[in-house]
Amino acid sequence: MAIFNKPSAERPSTRLDSGNDESSMSVIGPGMRVIGDVESNGVIKVDGTVDGSVRGAQQLLLGKSGVIHGDIYATDAVLGGCVVGTVVVAERVEIQGTSNVQGDIHTKSIVVFEGGTINGTVRMGDALLLQQPSHPAQSETQERELSTDS
Repeated sequence: MAIFNKPSAERPSTRLDSGNDESSMSVIGPGMRVIGDVESNGVIKVDGTVDGSVRGAQQLLLGKSGVIHGDIYATDAVLGGCVVGTVVVAERVEIQGTSNVQGDIHTKSIVVFEGGTINGTVRMGDALLLQQPSHPAQSETQERELSTDS
């Protein structure tokens, strides 16, 4: 009973009150649908449907029943489901055998397992990732700037 009376500094630490955003995990479960962008600094696991972009994830885990209709911006991604949009991953993308990506992929490293499909271009290298827009409006502005420079 004494644990309830102790100041928070004296209580044993638990996973829930660690305060570390990088260790957090957000789950979009089977049958769940999110309409709008998803942002997190931690791990995002998607087994449901996201109709919007996924941004800022340290790691994105897309299960084989998961669907993302939007762009992905993450440090690391393991894709087992369906993606319709651009995938921009700073480190490594893994396309599992159950995955179907309809869009371009920009990454430093990629692994594609037998059965996984990509209908789009794959670009690799650090320089491309520096051009990643942090917001869709920036992307449109950059495209206009590039077309006027030509």
